Amino acid sequence: MAERTLAIIKPDAVKKNAAGGIIAMIQDAGFKVLAMKQTRLTPAQAGEFYAVHKERPFYGELVNFMCSGAVIPIALEKDNAVADYRALIGATDPAEAADGTIRKKYASSKGENAVHGSDSVENGRIEIGFFFSESEIAANVA
Repeated sequence: MAERTLAIIKPDAVKKNAAGGIIAMIQDAGFKVLAMKQTRLTPAQAGEFYAVHKERPFYGELVNFMCSGAVIPIALEKDNAVADYRALIGATDPAEAADGTIRKKYASSKGENAVHGSDSVENGRIEIGFFFSESEIAANVA
C-alpha cells in the first residue's frame, strides 16, 4: 500500500546546488513527488518542526542550521515510502552512510547531512501537513 513521507533538502545541499541531483535520485528510486516548494524557515517554524528534539543537546544548533538558508520540502508517495526513503538517504553521519545513498554523495557532516526524512508513517503525515495543505498535494496528483 502506498505511504507518504516528507523529504527536506536542507540548506547545505541547497547552497551546494545539489537539489536537482537529490530529486533525481528520489525519482529514480520510484518515488512520486506529490508537492514540492522552496522556502525559508523562521526560527519559530524550525523550532516547532524539530520540537521532538527540544531536550537534546543539538537542538539549538539544528534550529539555527535549518534557518540558515533555503530548504526544499517534498511530499513523496510510494509503497513502503518511509523505510525505502530512509534506506535511500543513508545514515545520519555521511561517513557511515552506504555507497549510493544521498548522504554519502551529498552530505558533508553529521550536522550538515543534506536531507531530512520522516521516521514513521504517522510522522510523515504530520510533517507533510506542516509544509503543505491537502489542496496543494491534491492539485499535483495526476
